[in-house]
Amino acid sequence: MPSLFIIAALTLISAWTVTPLRAQTLTRPIITILKPDRVFDGNVVHEGWSVAVRDSLIVFVGAPEQLASALPTFRAPSDSIQTLTLAGMTLLPGFIEGHSHVLLHPYNETSWDDQVLRESRAERIARATVHLQKTLLAGFTTIRDLGTEGALFDDVGLKRSIEKGVLQGPRMIVAGRALVATGSYGPKGFAPEFANPLGAEEADGVDALIRAVRDQIGHGADIVKVYADYRWGLAGDARPTYSTDEIKLVVETARSSGRGTVAHAATTEGMRRAVLAGVETVEHGDGGTAEIFKLMAERGIALCPTLAAGDAIMQYRGWLKRSEAEPKRIQEKRVSFRAALAAGVVICFGGDVGVFPHGDNAREMELMVDYGMKPLDVLRSATSVNARVFHIDNIVGSITKGLLADIICVEGHPAEHISTVRKVGFVMKHGVVVKSAFVR
Repeated sequence: MPSLFIIAALTLISAWTVTPLRAQTLTRPIITILKPDRVFDGNVVHEGWSVAVRDSLIVFVGAPEQLASALPTFRAPSDSIQTLTLAGMTLLPGFIEGHSHVLLHPYNETSWDDQVLRESRAERIARATVHLQKTLLAGFTTIRDLGTEGALFDDVGLKRSIEKGVLQGPRMIVAGRALVATGSYGPKGFAPEFANPLGAEEADGVDALIRAVRDQIGHGADIVKVYADYRWGLAGDARPTYSTDEIKLVVETARSSGRGTVAHAATTEGMRRAVLAGVETVEHGDGGTAEIFKLMAERGIALCPTLAAGDAIMQYRGWLKRSEAEPKRIQEKRVSFRAALAAGVVICFGGDVGVFPHGDNAREMELMVDYGMKPLDVLRSATSVNARVFHIDNIVGSITKGLLADIICVEGHPAEHISTVRKVGFVMKHGVVVKSAFVR
């Protein structure tokens, strides 16, 4: 009887989670006209503009007085029209999270080691479904998920479940297991005669690396992630792992399938090797120098700084953020981030969410402004810049006629006050409204 009760309860929960998406797919109007106070199109802000959506596509963007003359070009005689007035709101492209781990939850709840070693994959997947829904409702309609941290290729299954309408969540760009040099990654600290599960896939040398990259691609990875350095020094400090040639081999193997490579790199030398090898983005970049950032800018390699992760970890370790001086790690991160800005490096928005709570992705935007970036540039980073760097700007990332209708509205003016990105009152993904507070 208890088992039957649990099954029944899970069935009801599943139905509750999925129904809003399917119901709105069936009942949404053919044409939806959105009238906010202003539109941020992924590049600039336009006061008083309107946006029209037909099925899953944006079909009109511009001044309201132009809408009447444009309407016959995209309206069929049988189409119905619904107009939504979004007073006091700014309409934007759906945000794109550049560094997420949906199969992790905050380390002050459960340590990373215990998540990898003690939580079942069933539990981790169950948590991930909640994380995905929270992320979408917070206005993030696309995420780049950079490693399952011991959960094999469960990110691929989650992605496909969203595409099939089984789960409600953002579209996903997934990296699968990620690649690490043998002996460098954790969990660690066990007797040498025991083989414990790892948070990524070990591979070294020509044959093994080629095989591992192809295996990850075969299992459904959209991108390949490689750890160019990690905390495996004699004192537990971060040191380079792969050689430049090894990373280059990963990059070339992935590129032959049309996929890019991203690198976890926090040390100066790890970053240098990754950049010389031709990765598309460097994740973290704490040890970046003027020379390294100049090289990144010259080669068009973007930085995903993950400011929020470091900020969260320092607080987990006891830093009282609002009453104590900033730790050395935070001070150094401010310096490196400003050096990247000064060098003209392309900055991706990505917070390493999972280290801190999913749905709180906006924390990274606030820190980017606090560390020296202009609010408008942060909005670009989280929309059109990420779309271009991730090679999806032909489908999402801007409010442009012909692109998918991934649209959000926030209360207020985020180009003036970045924290208003937290006040998400409307979310549309692929033309389907999934959140509609503050709409009349």
